[in-house]
Order: sequence, then C-alpha cells, then structure tokens
Amino acid sequence: MSVLLTGATGHIGSAVLRSLIARSHDVVALVRSSAGAELVSGQGARAVVGDITDQVLLRDLMSRVDGVVHTASPGDATSAQVDTTVVDLAISTLGGTNIPYVHTGGVWIFGSGSDLVETDAPNPLPITAWRLSIEDRLRASAVRSTIIAPTVVYGYGRGIPNVLAGNENGGAGGEVRLVGDGRQHWATVHADDLADLYVLALEKAGSDDYFLGASGANPTVRELGEAAAHGRPVVEESIDATRERLGAMFADALLLDQQAFGRHAREDLGWTPTHPTLLEELASGGYQRLS
Repeated sequence: MSVLLTGATGHIGSAVLRSLIARSHDVVALVRSSAGAELVSGQGARAVVGDITDQVLLRDLMSRVDGVVHTASPGDATSAQVDTTVVDLAISTLGGTNIPYVHTGGVWIFGSGSDLVETDAPNPLPITAWRLSIEDRLRASAVRSTIIAPTVVYGYGRGIPNVLAGNENGGAGGEVRLVGDGRQHWATVHADDLADLYVLALEKAGSDDYFLGASGANPTVRELGEAAAHGRPVVEESIDATRERLGAMFADALLLDQQAFGRHAREDLGWTPTHPTLLEELASGGYQRLS
C-alpha cells in the first residue's frame, strides 16, 4: 500500500515510519526540511519537502496514495489549525472512498479515570479541548477514518518521561521532582508498540473507529520517579509548584490520574504490545541525563 505519512521525524511518526517500512508499505513522507528529507529517505521513504498547511500540496499528495496517516503536531498554539487543515482536506479528498485515514488524538481529552475506554464521555482540559470539534467533524464525515489516542508515549529517551528524568525542567542539584505528590497514574505506551497499532489500524480498521493507544501498564508517577532516580533524591511538589515549573495547562494534564488497558485494540486488531514498560526503561537507564 502507498501511504502518506505526516510527522515522520517526530517521536510517534518516526516509529510509525519504521513499522510501515517493516511491513513493506511504500511511504511518502511529508517533511519540513532537507535534513528531514535526508533522514526519512535513509529509512526507505520517499520524501516530499513542504508545509503541512499547504493545502494544494497536501490535497495532491492525498489523492495519489492508498492510505494516509497523520501524526504531525507542532505541540503549540498552531496545533489546532494544523489538524483542522488536515482533517478538512481528508474529508474533501478521501470522503466517499475506501482510502483509510488514521488520525492522531490524545488520551487527555477523557480526564481522569481508573479504566478509560474509547466510549467514555470526553472531559477535556483546556490543553486538549480543541480536539473535540475536529474529531467530531471527522467521525461524522464519509471518510474511512480511525482515531488513535496515544497515552504517555516513551522510548528512545524521548517524550514526557524526560520531565521526571531531569532532562527537561528538572529539579536542581540532580533531584527528581515528581509531578505533584506522584500518587496519580499515567497510562503509557512504547513508541514502537504504538506504531504497530497505527499500521494495524491502517490495514484492518473499519470506518469511524477509535482506539486508545494504551499498553496496559499504568504506573504511578512516584513509581516512575523512583525508577528514574538512580540514587538521586525524589522530591514531591505542591500542585502550585508543579504548575509554576511546567506551565499550568501542561501540569494539569500530567496531574490527571489515568489508567487504560487497550482492550479494544487487542480484541479487534490483534494488537499485542511487547516492549519493556516505562518503569523498566527508566530503571535500566534509558532516560538518564547525558553528561
């Protein structure tokens, strides 16, 4: 299958690229720079350099492939506009065809829960509320769409776990600062396991499907902090201190108490996460700060 992939150099997208290539798909990767083009070309993709908000380019690329996977996200105030542009073009270009479109959502739209599932009513924080209208419009369209909502993605020393490992906004003097008191759970998934879920959804999912990308490992933040410490002190924070350190919206998302088990993906797609848990990655030194 020929597949258009956005975000192919990102944490999720780079893993999806590897999984697509491993399963013998022909990948067209939309990238922003010549450096990105060199990176994805070296992995076997055909690179196209351009801006994801270039509607003429994106429509042309969508019209020439057998499937589309959208993982690109600026991770800033422009994220909503990027997703709006991509979804609007998917609706106008792919609607009424059998071409699968796999879209990236996020587990934070569900708020806290001890057993989150795809049919739960959304309870979003401000950081993710913008996703709802975009996803509703996609799901109501004639596109053969699948939304995947990743949990906390880890692997290769990248992503949110760096907040605990001390590599991003970490504590002074080598401390491991918890997010709040650390009692909350984080639902988690390894990037490579998540990537396999994307590819299975592309190959097998029907229309208007939705999957939580959750491995079933839901450690507490305290457990994660202790695994990341490697002899360093582990320090609790007040909610106010965490919000000041990380920014209020991001901190509030990380303070959610979320557990999820990914049963829908296992039962309907045969997805089987196999990679080490985040606790194991932290304990083995996968996120230790480089000196």
